[in-house]
Amino acid sequence: MRLSNLADYAVVAMCAASRHCGGAKTSAAELAAETGLPVPTVQKLVSKLSAAGLLRSSRGAGGGLQLARPAAAITVADIVEAVEGPIALTACVEGADCSVEHECQVKPHWPVVNEALRGALAAIPLTQLAREREIA
Repeated sequence: MRLSNLADYAVVAMCAASRHCGGAKTSAAELAAETGLPVPTVQKLVSKLSAAGLLRSSRGAGGGLQLARPAAAITVADIVEAVEGPIALTACVEGADCSVEHECQVKPHWPVVNEALRGALAAIPLTQLAREREIA
């Protein structure tokens, strides 16, 4: 399994946004400059992340972007789901047509696998990813 580029960029952008916690608000242009991502991509991400309740934006003087809740309360699973939708390794769990569904012995087990994957991503808070990595 591999995250889409957009989901990967969302994690990068949220890490950058989390470094502004408690300080001045930031903007999509500033996040783009900090991360090296294109401004249109960051604007698209801001829209999705705001719709998911992870970012809050305000207009006018003193406006800008900030996390909608503490970084410790935002997980990688939250960010991925904001961009990709529910975490699932196979499409059959979501009701997609499958040519072997009538014979499949594995389909009943996919929800357990998907929940384990989601649980692993939900165990990683944004604060953990936003920390500077110590070089040994």
